[in-house]
Amino acid sequence: MLELIGFDGDDTLWHSEGYYQAAGAAFRDILGGYVDVTDRHVQDSMLATERRNLKLFGYGAKGMTLSMVETAIALTDARIGARDIHRIIELGKTVLEHPVELLPGIRAAVEAVATRHAIVLITKGDLAHQEKKVAQSGLADLFGRIEIVSEKNEATYRRVLGEFDLAPAQFAMVGNSLRSDIEPVLALGGWGVHMPYHVTWAHELDTGLSGEEERMLTVEDARGIPAAVLRLGERAAASLAAP
Repeated sequence: MLELIGFDGDDTLWHSEGYYQAAGAAFRDILGGYVDVTDRHVQDSMLATERRNLKLFGYGAKGMTLSMVETAIALTDARIGARDIHRIIELGKTVLEHPVELLPGIRAAVEAVATRHAIVLITKGDLAHQEKKVAQSGLADLFGRIEIVSEKNEATYRRVLGEFDLAPAQFAMVGNSLRSDIEPVLALGGWGVHMPYHVTWAHELDTGLSGEEERMLTVEDARGIPAAVLRLGERAAASLAAP
């Protein structure tokens, strides 16, 4: 049976990616004064720079801002002016300062799951920014534990489960990203509830999952989470009882 349920933060509990997308659009407007931003190469260059810098800067608005500056300098052959560099830095600040708005029905969904299971929040990104969002969300009191991690991979989930002294088959993760929230958990032998968000960062689209995995259920919105967790719990119990 399921003993522990994990919840992602960004775009699962509260809105996030939309602010990054808005900053990205404003960034392209700034670059439009120097290069042809209709060229797909601009977006591809930004994504490649972000991916290259992940090991140095990690996830989040600060890393994105540094990658925007680096991309702007590279694509303009260092012609971009100091005033526009400052505008890019201000874009990053707007993302860091965005209000925390919960997804509809998410508090009720988390509360319902917490009546049956221990729950943990597992979110990745810049520590200070994520701590701020958790505090402003008003949800911190619901979780027995909060994990802010630099990456969500098999090693991270294995460590968390080890600290709870649980096997992967006793754990289910709820999140919007197949790549970060679901795929590594399923690979370990755990379970997943996928709640797609209406917009996803291109980096998070890189996954080997088809979306129809046996150990995963997909829900349209937060209202479907408690029932999905219950169904996965039944499947988990049946798998343990099977000879």
